Amino acid sequence: MGITVNGLDELKKLAGSDLGSSDWIEVTQDRIDTFADATGDHQWIHVDPERAADGPFGAPIAHGYLTLSLFIPLFTGLLDVQGVTTKVNYGLNKVRFPSPVKVGSRIRLAARLAEVEDVPGGVQIAVDGTIEIEGGTKPAAVLQSLSRFYA
Repeated sequence: MGITVNGLDELKKLAGSDLGSSDWIEVTQDRIDTFADATGDHQWIHVDPERAADGPFGAPIAHGYLTLSLFIPLFTGLLDVQGVTTKVNYGLNKVRFPSPVKVGSRIRLAARLAEVEDVPGGVQIAVDGTIEIEGGTKPAAVLQSLSRFYA
């Protein structure tokens, strides 16, 4: 269960706050295949379970950008900003993929609202995020996401 704020003033008060961890989601072969179809990236290490079993990770792995794209659904479980007209993804800072996500793994997001700064018509937030792999020793992704919320 996440945090709900109403409006930009309440959002500003959360600057520097730990947002907690999201629910776990499973990264299935079907999700990986769907992402491969959407992006045209059909590298065998992602979409050929038989060949990937003999590869460097012993199983198919999720695309790094698939893992990154799951930031949004994971994040929406942590923070719900109401009372705004528009929410947009503004970009990313310092994205790294320390560990691959094997098919069947479960991942979640641990996040902190690092900054909230005023921009014309709204605010920009910077969220420090770590996408964790259940039972893993290294995270799947470490990033800073930038989003804008407009009144």
